[in-house]
Amino acid sequence: MTHRPLQALAGELVVSCQAYPGEPMRHPETMAQLAESAVAGGAAGIRAQGVADVAMIAERVDVPLIGLWKVGANGVFITPTLRHALVIAGAGADIVAIDGTRRARPDGRTLAETVREFRSRSGALLMADVGSVEDGLAAIDAGVDCLSTTLCGYTDERPKTDGPDLEVLAALAARSPLPVIAEGRVHTPAQAAACRAAGAYAVVVGTAITHPATITGWFGEAVRGH
Repeated sequence: MTHRPLQALAGELVVSCQAYPGEPMRHPETMAQLAESAVAGGAAGIRAQGVADVAMIAERVDVPLIGLWKVGANGVFITPTLRHALVIAGAGADIVAIDGTRRARPDGRTLAETVREFRSRSGALLMADVGSVEDGLAAIDAGVDCLSTTLCGYTDERPKTDGPDLEVLAALAARSPLPVIAEGRVHTPAQAAACRAAGAYAVVVGTAITHPATITGWFGEAVRGH
């Protein structure tokens, strides 16, 4: 069974509204305004990072909200423990994105243990951010509700592709009974369409929509290259 927040994302665009530490836009109000703008433009869902951002965006938009909590920037850092997942769910996330790889988690729990304990304490759904086909299959066995390709190219298992990792996406889409959502390095509408053609249930776009510093860099390089 596909749960209602996931049903609303079928065949749709999700916009990731996140800013890196130290950036001028790193503020919950700013991220909430970005989320509102994305929804006005047709986004069917929002992905957001951090307790304050998730809480404010949950109050501002009426679309499914995927929440996560980044702790550090290396290893298992996307909602790395059960405690982080429960806090993000409590902040208002409909779907909590967690590290769904087979790597050791900081609190010593396995992914399956995390899922089981989360289910006993929260009604939110769980998205496994994976880095390979093997990660995805293991996450399915662990009992998550959906998969995303967020970590492809950011673990030791896969090279970092120039755009989205369509190979992993297509393989998971063919083998998974759960929705497989494309995320990671989707920088153009053509790449987003390619993700759908490869079997993505939905497509997450972040940097190319909500990260002005990076977008400015792209254009600056193009201008200065002539």
